[in-house]
Amino acid sequence: MNLITIIPAYNEEKTIYQVVRESLKYSSVLVIDDGSQDNTFKLAKKAGAQVISHAYNLGKGAALKTGIKYALDHGYERIVFMDGDGQHDPHLIPSLASKINEADLVIGSRFNHGSPAFMPLQRKISNRFTTFIISNLTGYNVTDSQSGFRALSANVANIFLDIGYDDYIFESEMLYKSYKNNIELKEVNIPCNYGEEKSYITSKHALNYLFFVSKRIFRNFVRRIVS
Repeated sequence: MNLITIIPAYNEEKTIYQVVRESLKYSSVLVIDDGSQDNTFKLAKKAGAQVISHAYNLGKGAALKTGIKYALDHGYERIVFMDGDGQHDPHLIPSLASKINEADLVIGSRFNHGSPAFMPLQRKISNRFTTFIISNLTGYNVTDSQSGFRALSANVANIFLDIGYDDYIFESEMLYKSYKNNIELKEVNIPCNYGEEKSYITSKHALNYLFFVSKRIFRNFVRRIVS
């Protein structure tokens, strides 16, 4: 399986070494050090990952686009995205990637069988709201639109490179782009570990997301009237 795991990371020195070491058992690994101010770059390299470092923090979406470009340039056929904070289980990389036989975009859902027990309440609320909106906009029956653990076929990966968002909206926009390009999507159930990982989603990110959602809803409303 010509597979690479892409790990966007910002100040993840506590977890990145172990995440990389475990992931390397199943695939090549590329860490996108998104302007970290700690030892993320050094520890990712020490663990054995290929590392691309942004000079300053550009956002998770920008890191994912850098990773996609690398994967396409180096001929990888399947791409797995995984967060660097340890909440995802690297042992699931092969099974997630194998589902690319059934769909071009595979989402690892934390909500297929209810909410994760230790997920912070604000994340549960945010995810439920986001997922409801995305499901209604796209028609996809998704339960976890914000999951950072997903697999992608290189055959369709290039369509995501022109997404204009560089922050966390990128992951939701991936679903909208998939819908617009008739890409088949599949969800699979995954466990998720929540410890002391920190969230970098700010009030600015929330406002940007509200703008994103409002724009999509307005466009769909206009399209229905015209048609």
